[in-house]
Amino acid sequence: MTRRGPRSLKWRLVVRLVIFQTAMLALLVLLVVATLWGTALIVDSYEDGTLDVLKDAVARDADGGLTLSPTTDLAQLRSKVPDLWFLMRDRQGHRLAEGQVPPDFAPIVDGLDHINQARLGWKIGGSYRPDGLVKWVDTAAGDVQILTGTQGQMSLRRLVMGVSAGSLIVILPIFVLMALATLVATPLVVRHALRGLGRAAAQAERIDIDQRGVQLPIEDVPTEIGPLVKAVNDALARLDRGYERHRRFLTDAAHELRTPIAILNTRIASLSPGSEKTRLLEDATRLSVLTGQLLDFQRLDQQVSRFSPVDLTALARRVIVDLAPLAFAAGYEMVFEADEGAIVVAGDQTSLERALANLVQNAIDHGGRCGTITVRIGRAGCVEVCDEGDGIPNEERDRIFEPFHRLNQDGRGAGLGLNLVHEIMRLHGGRIAATDGPSGGACLRMTFPVAPRVASAPSPALEKP
Repeated sequence: MTRRGPRSLKWRLVVRLVIFQTAMLALLVLLVVATLWGTALIVDSYEDGTLDVLKDAVARDADGGLTLSPTTDLAQLRSKVPDLWFLMRDRQGHRLAEGQVPPDFAPIVDGLDHINQARLGWKIGGSYRPDGLVKWVDTAAGDVQILTGTQGQMSLRRLVMGVSAGSLIVILPIFVLMALATLVATPLVVRHALRGLGRAAAQAERIDIDQRGVQLPIEDVPTEIGPLVKAVNDALARLDRGYERHRRFLTDAAHELRTPIAILNTRIASLSPGSEKTRLLEDATRLSVLTGQLLDFQRLDQQVSRFSPVDLTALARRVIVDLAPLAFAAGYEMVFEADEGAIVVAGDQTSLERALANLVQNAIDHGGRCGTITVRIGRAGCVEVCDEGDGIPNEERDRIFEPFHRLNQDGRGAGLGLNLVHEIMRLHGGRIAATDGPSGGACLRMTFPVAPRVASAPSPALEKP
């Protein structure tokens, strides 16, 4: 069973308004029928009551002559009008009569060939309703001329049908125009009424973790939806306060850890050389790195707010010069490749240096301690750091950027370095991805969203002396 998606408010209003208009039209017809039936304004003055009953009852017998079917309306008419009389004939000369034609109308019987229809009465100045009728009518037996009295009354069924037919002719076009106007006007009215809500939704789409203190605009929001927008603003304010408390806690904790870690390093350094001292130094170094990375996370917000042009080529040179001795000591060679010209992006230089340094340090730690580490700056504004180690499995290429996730549980690193690079690139509008290196090792690529500017000279390769 498929779940239905949310329905449009616009079309809900259109459908409900059309249904309401239809119901009002039906109610109007019923009120008109009830009024006419209750006051007898039309019922008493209706002159075709007898003619209607006879027209519905006339039929053909087995010989083709005229006869009357025993309908319910005919039985009721005969019970209400004991002196019922009529004369009917068709164009073939068949006749059917019942009762006694009033003497005043007898001379008319012989002249029916010359009468198409007539209203008959013998009282000058009498009521508007005549005493007799002559009319050609279309029946189940064909065209039949009927001469009869007007004693019968209009039935409720005929009143309803007559009013309904009149309503369809007069009111239906008005109803169609109203429905079309509703179909056109309702979306415009809804769009105008929800204009403020649209601005609030657009503002909500821009809310991100690095943009705190944002509130949705309450202006021009409909009164019925105002409490919802206010509740969202209150929730955003609570989240901001909670995030600020969390940020302050991490910053204070990282600062508090630096002193005991420094004391721990001093005490470990005083120990006699050996495997135990080496292991303790590695653990202390890991704590120092973790503390520094936590502080780096807290400083990101302030640093990335001050973007300026950054030359990626010059930045990479500085990072490589700083880390080349560590790479050489670990058994690597280092190669630096850059397209001709200066590759310039908008960003925070300190954060980008930290990101590139983390990638190079990651290659040193996990590149197998042999081969070449290559740092490549592309014209398209991308930075690659590749090693010749075992590479990164496909199923781990997204998870390595999660906090505290380590591909190798070898005791080195806290699992925050690549996550820090991911956050720095996110705040710069770029991305970091893991791919296969040219030699089968790991290759981490930082891609920036802006096109670089070119102007300078190529950089030489750095090799192990």
